[in-house]
Amino acid sequence: MAGIIALFAVLVAVLIYFIVIWVIRAHKRQVSAGREGMVGQKAVVKTALAPKGIVIAEGENWQAIIDKGRAEPEEEVIITKVEGLRLRVTRKE
Repeated sequence: MAGIIALFAVLVAVLIYFIVIWVIRAHKRQVSAGREGMVGQKAVVKTALAPKGIVIAEGENWQAIIDKGRAEPEEEVIITKVEGLRLRVTRKE
């Protein structure tokens, strides 16, 4: 009987240990949602960017300005900055 109680206590201790580790890792992870999470993501050009136009990012239409050059419809670009409701993008290499 004492062996079963000891085994149960060890199993509960191990379970608590893994739960604490999981919670600590979850709290250390940085949230990437909203505007901050969009930087570095891909967008698809809907209307030509020369330098202003429309892109589709996360399933939504956004006004965008390309940093250099021009981008044609269906071309992928990378979001570099979010300024209010406008995205700054650069051509994908």
